[in-house]
Amino acid sequence: MSDTATDSRLRDILVQCRTLAVVGLSPQPDRPSHQASQYMQRHGYRIVPVNPVVAREGGRILGEPVHASLADAAAALAAQGLRIDMVDCFRKSEDIPPLAAEAVAIGARCLWLQLGVVNDAALEPARAAGLWTVQDRCVKIEHQRLLADAPPTAR
Repeated sequence: MSDTATDSRLRDILVQCRTLAVVGLSPQPDRPSHQASQYMQRHGYRIVPVNPVVAREGGRILGEPVHASLADAAAALAAQGLRIDMVDCFRKSEDIPPLAAEAVAIGARCLWLQLGVVNDAALEPARAAGLWTVQDRCVKIEHQRLLADAPPTAR
């Protein structure tokens, strides 16, 4: 793992970031993005799907409306007086730079890159803007490891 997030920092992120925009969330239940998001939703996290293909079709994933971009998702939540805490990326490493810039632009608190997704250069501007950054780790695995015994929290 190339990120140096400690267990204490990961726990803080998972406790404080309750609204997760999941970029690349698949509607297919057998996909890791779907399974991880469903797990987090069952543990009280609000999931905000971001998938431009599904959004064009007006679809829903995990019962939530799908947005074409992080900016669209952030605007929809802002209209409800809410914000995106974490941008959770299920995309290729080379796709991360514009997503990192968008995470900064929408005021996210954390940019999380899933297992196998590493892009140090893309994370630097996010870190400089004050975002917590995590890469090459699965949010579901880390939650199970660090907070599995914690009761679900209301969204």
